[in-house]
Amino acid sequence: MTEPRWLNADERRAWLALLSINTLLPAALDTQLQAAGRLSLFDYSVLAMLSEAEARFLPMSELAARTSASLSRLSHVVTKLQNRGWVERRPHPGDARVTTAHLTDEGLATIVALAPEHVEAVRSLFLDALDEAEVADLARIGGKIVARLDACHWILRDGQ
Repeated sequence: MTEPRWLNADERRAWLALLSINTLLPAALDTQLQAAGRLSLFDYSVLAMLSEAEARFLPMSELAARTSASLSRLSHVVTKLQNRGWVERRPHPGDARVTTAHLTDEGLATIVALAPEHVEAVRSLFLDALDEAEVADLARIGGKIVARLDACHWILRDGQ
């Protein structure tokens, strides 16, 4: 049996910082969104991905990939967003076997209203702690790690 590749002090600090960011940042953004619009960070992510999509709709499988969610979790949240009038499920215009989620006008108005405060929270809690070079480094490093975890991940596609 080979000896484990233990973390050195710098690796341990980097790993623990990433774990802490993964816990603290989503919780802080979730708190901000709950106060601003009574929706979760995941709800916001679903609306945001639909708002950025051409014609404001995506197949459920693509929306699941873009929100890093299982189809069952996404389906539950889309139902909740449907009940609020923000999303509709429809057959795909090119293939009726595929279900899509469409952002309604009311859903678009919601994301447009929440986006400025949310982006400011992202800036103040995350981006403002970094300089321009560090942001570029983080994007590069994050891309390398995402590619190792999922070589076909949507953020690795050209233009993302």
